[in-house]
Amino acid sequence: MIGIIGAMDKEVDDLKAIMSGIGDADKPSVEEHAGMQFWTGTLSGHEVVLVRSGIGKVNAAIAAEVLAAIYKVRAIINTGIAGSLNANIDIGDIVLSTDALEHDMNVKGLGYDRGVIPDQSDSIYKADDELRSIAKSVCEKSCPDVKVFEGRVVSGDIFVSEKAMKDKMIKDFGGMCTEMEGAAIAHTAWLNNIPFLIIRSISDKADDSAEMDYPSFQKIAIDNSVKIITEMMAKLS
Repeated sequence: MIGIIGAMDKEVDDLKAIMSGIGDADKPSVEEHAGMQFWTGTLSGHEVVLVRSGIGKVNAAIAAEVLAAIYKVRAIINTGIAGSLNANIDIGDIVLSTDALEHDMNVKGLGYDRGVIPDQSDSIYKADDELRSIAKSVCEKSCPDVKVFEGRVVSGDIFVSEKAMKDKMIKDFGGMCTEMEGAAIAHTAWLNNIPFLIIRSISDKADDSAEMDYPSFQKIAIDNSVKIITEMMAKLS
């Protein structure tokens, strides 16, 4: 069974609408854990558990832990939207994670670099190569007019909408895009030894235009993410 996490209603509603039940059930079943609804069913013939985590790292980590501890998923895919951190990545383009880190982890006062979590062997979480390879081939087929990038996703409990903040983030961490959930899901997956992939469709440029761009391009970005997830399920073994 594959776990799928989106942060907002629109990110999961379109997937939920095309899910079928498992076995003789004609529709997905739902259970509630930690105040979140977990929808179990099939998508493109593959058994999945779908959840809207809510926005932010804590919500995302809780959703991922429920998928790991209760549903025993064998992989977690996080889908949604993000702001671009690379001049070559435009609104509507897709970013597939090679790894992820938490940009708002800051213990510099104790001698650690920004993004480093003390007393932990890793603070950069590597995504699954096989999942990313499948996603890339699906992107090229189902969204041929969209550019696909592979690289780092940086996450924090901040909606990045100022150029100065964006420039510092690029300087400190590099990365292809920034959002508010992916690295927390990656962190939880790493702790549970579960393969993961973050798929982000770019909705804004994470600068002073972000507040204007985000509402306009949110629907296009989410539509692309739904296409990719649906096709991926058909290709997973």
